[in-house]
Amino acid sequence: MRFKRRRMEIVPPYVAMADITFNLVLFFIIMAKTQDDSHIQWEPARDADTRMVTSNTKISISVDVDNKVYFNGQQVGVRELADRVAQELGDKPASERVVLLKIHKETLAATFNPIMEAVSQAGGEVVHVIDEEVTK
Repeated sequence: MRFKRRRMEIVPPYVAMADITFNLVLFFIIMAKTQDDSHIQWEPARDADTRMVTSNTKISISVDVDNKVYFNGQQVGVRELADRVAQELGDKPASERVVLLKIHKETLAATFNPIMEAVSQAGGEVVHVIDEEVTK
């Protein structure tokens, strides 16, 4: 006597897969770093007359010990800087056109003056990142 086999259909739970995918996407968005400049070695200049800046900026330009220029963590030339800053700023309002400038304390003016010119050509406002000097 022959028995007829019943085929069992296996249907994956699509609702659970969508939830898992959504959670993974959120996790990677939250954990993603927009700028990774941890490899740049620089020591900020010090000044006694400093003030806090509360603007939320997405642009940073750094100059390390070896006078290499970095735009948001990627090494660039000074000639490319004006175009990249202008592209990143787009048509943002004046309050959001802040560019953080992190310059090693021993960098000469011949290096950072062209950077400041490039930022001002692009319509950005330069904010220097420095340490507060402790006076005794």
